[in-house]
Amino acid sequence: MTAIQRILVIDDEAAIRKFLRVSLENQGYKIEEVATGKDALAVAVGFRPELVILDLGLPDMEGLEVLKSLREWSKVPVVVLTVRDSERDKVQLLDAGADDYLTKPFSVPELLARIRVIERHREPEVSENPVFRAGGLEVDFATRTVKVNGDPVHLTATEFGILRLLWKNQGKVVSHRQILKEIWGPNSVEHTQYLRVYVGHLRKKLEPNPETPSLIVTEPGVGYRLILEP
Repeated sequence: MTAIQRILVIDDEAAIRKFLRVSLENQGYKIEEVATGKDALAVAVGFRPELVILDLGLPDMEGLEVLKSLREWSKVPVVVLTVRDSERDKVQLLDAGADDYLTKPFSVPELLARIRVIERHREPEVSENPVFRAGGLEVDFATRTVKVNGDPVHLTATEFGILRLLWKNQGKVVSHRQILKEIWGPNSVEHTQYLRVYVGHLRKKLEPNPETPSLIVTEPGVGYRLILEP
């Protein structure tokens, strides 16, 4: 596993920064903490974090500005802390480049679980191995073949494209807009009904129980996650 070692915590509340520092250092992570967006961008250049934990409510600039500035030069994973719980806010965060989000208040086990997902996504085999297996599902991206419990399953080009995009971001929420833009193009980002139909088809072909999906999981009003269990 390509483990994360350096984490940059960006939060204007000293108590939360201390809480996160103690909790994460107890897990073996090296922590750098800052209280402002300006300091965050300056520290990120030298510290080179492997994960950023970003609070949106900063005193000098919007957290979204910090996120967009980071994305101009870095692909470092970013987990956003927010008190905003609307679907629109969550979609906006994901579209701006956040890898995940946690709504305050949150628990340490929940945060650590999100970090583990990101660590698994950093594993070389996730990005380089063209084959994945989960339960009875086997997908070979090189040959574009799919099997469920050993039986071949036909996917359309669109269905295969959606599955590949979710696989590349496995464990993370992929917003409706991201999927629509990637698969159908920038003029189709509002056509979520297309996406629901195709995801429904995928579930019927791949899920043991499409009515209660465990592989392609819905984040209501936001998007989908691909959850791969051994």
